[in-house]
Amino acid sequence: MRKAEKAANEDNVLMPIHLLIASLQEKTGVLGEISLKCELQLSSLREFARNAQANSTEFQKNNVLFNIPVSKEVQLVFQEAVEYMKNYNQVFVNEGHLLKALLTTKVIDHYLSIEDKNIIMTLGTTPRDMITHLGQLNFPHSDSNIVRKANKNDYSCLLQFVETNFSSEWSKTLRDGFLLTDPSIYIAVREEEIIGFAAFDVYKRRKCYFGPMGVSKSNRIKGVGTLLLHHCLREMKEIGYEYAIIGGAGPIEFYEKACHAVVIPNY
Repeated sequence: MRKAEKAANEDNVLMPIHLLIASLQEKTGVLGEISLKCELQLSSLREFARNAQANSTEFQKNNVLFNIPVSKEVQLVFQEAVEYMKNYNQVFVNEGHLLKALLTTKVIDHYLSIEDKNIIMTLGTTPRDMITHLGQLNFPHSDSNIVRKANKNDYSCLLQFVETNFSSEWSKTLRDGFLLTDPSIYIAVREEEIIGFAAFDVYKRRKCYFGPMGVSKSNRIKGVGTLLLHHCLREMKEIGYEYAIIGGAGPIEFYEKACHAVVIPNY
């Protein structure tokens, strides 16, 4: 947000091209990968922005997200991004939602080649595998006692929770996980109700593979997901795993912050 605003300072109004410029200025994670693979020059985009400014002033409008006026097209992009967020049953607009909205609303089409669009869509708007180095992780102390290892008695309640809040595919993965002698599945329980879960080594019995993980929508952004993640990664480290693969991660930003995971490059 702030980088986009800074990019727009000279033009006095935030336009979709400023969102694209801010994305390409990132040098890490998915956005860094996109900036390396797209043949887009920031200097050229800034020139496009200056030329487009005159056509956008009549649509200037104050927005609570920014300290400068935004164009009608930016309002449209954020409305679309919020819809993608809701469709994915998430609670924050992330870079994937925003990039997808920029592409589907076609507000930056004239700045991009077909190849650029394909790169952004493939790398920036789909779940990506990530990796974290367990040997370098230090887990913060927590006084919370809501997370524990799942046992056979949790089988029916957990599968019902996953079916209701997530998918039958995840439910099947956990069902297979319960066939193990010591299922590597953790659950978060509050007032005797399951509010989240996380697992490792259960998806197709792949070792060093974290996931799936999910928290009920009403209990997100409260640290439950971080607790579940850390319980799993701590046990994986104790087993002797050096790395953990986080399959199909989304939102990517959560894992970058919670365990310093990085996106596995898509060559």
